[in-house]
Order: sequence, then C-alpha cells, then structure tokens
Amino acid sequence: MSFPFLLLLGAYLIAGTTIAILVHRARQTQEEYFIGGRRIGGVVSALTYAATTYSAFMMVGLVGLSYGTGIGALVFELSYLAGTVFLLSVYGKKIWRMSRETGAISPMELFTMRYGRTSAVLGTAVSIVALIPYTSSQVIGLALVFQNFGGFNFTVGVSFAAVIVALWALLGGLRGVALTDSFQGVFMLVAALAGFFWVQGRFPGIELQQFPGTFWTLPRFVNFTLPWFFFALTNPQVLQRLFIPKDTGSLKRMILYFAIFGLLYTLIVTFIGFAARGGAQAGLFPAVQDRDSVILELLEMMGTWLAVPLALSIIFAAVSTANSIILTLSSMVVRDLFRARGKVWMGRSFILLLTFLVFLFSLMRPNYIVELAVASSSILLCFLPLLFGLFHWKCGGRYAAVFTLAGGAGAALILRAAGVPLSSVYTLFAAFAAFFVGALLDSRIKKSG
Repeated sequence: MSFPFLLLLGAYLIAGTTIAILVHRARQTQEEYFIGGRRIGGVVSALTYAATTYSAFMMVGLVGLSYGTGIGALVFELSYLAGTVFLLSVYGKKIWRMSRETGAISPMELFTMRYGRTSAVLGTAVSIVALIPYTSSQVIGLALVFQNFGGFNFTVGVSFAAVIVALWALLGGLRGVALTDSFQGVFMLVAALAGFFWVQGRFPGIELQQFPGTFWTLPRFVNFTLPWFFFALTNPQVLQRLFIPKDTGSLKRMILYFAIFGLLYTLIVTFIGFAARGGAQAGLFPAVQDRDSVILELLEMMGTWLAVPLALSIIFAAVSTANSIILTLSSMVVRDLFRARGKVWMGRSFILLLTFLVFLFSLMRPNYIVELAVASSSILLCFLPLLFGLFHWKCGGRYAAVFTLAGGAGAALILRAAGVPLSSVYTLFAAFAAFFVGALLDSRIKKSG
C-alpha cells in the first residue's frame, strides 16, 4: 500500500507547490501576503475557513472520540458548529467592516486602537503559547499517517510534515493557502463520504453509548464544549479569515457554505466512529485503546483504492490548518511584536522559526489530539471579553486588556495543570472579572489624569 500512497502524496505535493509558485509574487504587500489583499470570493473563503477549522482533529481525533465515547462526541461537535455559525452571523460583518476601517491585517490589530499596543503584544504571546501545541496536533496526525502508510518512523514523519506545513505558506502566502485549501476541502468531504459508506457496509449497525455517561459527564462536556463554542472569535487563525472576503455578499456566502460543509462533515466523521464501535461490539473490529489509532485501524482494513485517498484527506486537513495557523502567527509577530510594516521577508522568516518550534513540540507527542485542541482553545478564551468590549461596552482600556489577557491565560494554564473540573468555565469567569477590574482602574486613572 505504501507505493500508491507515496505516488499520490508526490502528486499532491507537486500540485500544491505549483499553485503556491503560480500565485507567488516577488513584490507584494503584507496585506496581499497575509490576507489575500481582502479580495477572496465567497466559495474560496468558505472552503479555506472550513479547511482551516476542520483539521486532523476531525478524521483522527473525532473518529476516535466517537468510537470511544459515543453520542456525546456528536453533541460536542455540533455545539461547536452551532456556536460558530451563530457567532459568525452576529459578529462576522462587524469584524469584517472593522478590519477594513482600521486597516487591520493581524487579528490583534483589532484591539490596538481601543486597548493600546500592549494588548497586541501580549495577545501575540498568548496566541503563540496556545497555538504551538494546537499546530503540533496537526503535525502529529500527519506523522501517524506517514508512519502507517509511507513507512516513515515517527521522527521522520514529523520532519516531513513540518516541511509541508511551512512550504506553501512560505511561497504563496494567504492566496496560495486559500487556493490549496479549496481543493483540499472538497477532497476531504468526498473522501470522508466514501469512507462512511464503506464503514456502513462493513459494520452493520452503530453503537452510540449513553450520554451523559462514564466519559461524558456534564462537567466534562461543559469543559470541552465552552472553548469550542467560542472558537470563531477566540482563535486568531479563523478570526483573521473574516478579513479576507472581498465584499459583504462573499462574507454571507462564506458563512452559509461553511455551515453546510460543517454539518455534513461532522455527521460523516462521527458516524464513522459510531460504526467502528458497533463493529467492535460485534467482534468485527479491534478493541482499540488508543483513540487516535482508530482511523488507522480502519484504513488498514480498507482496500488501497479507498484507504489511500482517505489517508491523504487526513494529510490535507492537517496541512490546511497548520499552515493557516503558522501564517497567522507570523503576521502577528511581524506586525504586533516588531511593528514591521511592508517587510514580507520578515514574515517568511518567522514562518520558518514558528514551524521549527512546532516540530520540536510535536516530537514530544504530549497528549491525544482532541485534548490538545481543547486545551489550546481554553487558553484563547481570554480574548472573548476584549472582543465583546469592542462591540458592546464603552469601558476598558490598556489595563483592562493587560489584566484580561494575563489573568485569563494564566487561569487557563493553572486550572488545566491542576485538573480542576469545569476549568473552562472558571477561566472564562476569571477573564471577564479581570476585564472589569482593569476597566475600573482605567476609569480611575482617566479621572485622576
């Protein structure tokens, strides 16, 4: 099976690199490089948003989570989708318009005028701490596929994955990433659908398990779901995607097409896991202990004609998410930390540096992919009060932002490390409390001045 896999992988790399080279320009502005010049159409915007959002978390993490924990995994993921569509519908146009009015390219630049430059600097640092582990979960997913289908050991797989992640963002910028995402998004959906029909034919019946249950207790469900519900506003790589549609019509189509894609992909992926669990109950599928290995066991049972495209779809999902995150983090480092305007070469340099950090973190393989993703999103909850402040509250300035980011991110790290139940709830409470304490201090300083 390794030869067909390597053959298609080679074709994929050549096609993606060709696209990146074709859209590459020797001279381009940071606006063109990081957000496509704000001229991306609705269909491409929707597909790049979907491909950025639906990562190795889905076909590796969520298949395993559905297999191991039952119907609660579907409720968890649908909660994310409902929250995302709702938040995009309410705030998408506001953020899109604000990014144009302020000239924001980095997501943190939305905060600069209201909260000062310190908020952008601190927000960039928080994002790096949160998103390096999340990006590593994509690289780990890639390495597992390379290990099983390409014959690479884990370290070589991580190295190869890191090169792929950096290459297209380095060459093509956002426009190259968006175009490859469009192809990858369609391929992911088609491959997943084929896998769904195969699993349904091989393992008749499904096993949903009880919800709430042994794994999905109500505290754990809330703890997992809360960061995911606000993902669209708190994760910089998807927040920045709201800057790219060329007009309001494209923005509306982006939200609609993403909602359709997300619903279909979520149902397909979770029911693959449910069917595999049913197969295990019937003795037709192994009782897998490592949840992230469920999809790999399924691929081993499939014929080459299906297993190879489905394995490639995992690679597509992971690459699209990882290079989008790296590109966004690079824009934040360049514009918010170094305040370098017009220096695209610096952005490319930081793409290499950030990818190297992801590579080092991935080698440790610290946790399940789902848990890594949820932990990262918990840290990023500290951005929510600042975004609400932009649109709903007049209070709050520099100290509100500093207290919120430091207090919210610090609470998330401490509570997660301590294993506190409902840590996400307490993190969000700490972030909002810190915002209003800081806002009170801002108000007193302003009055005394």
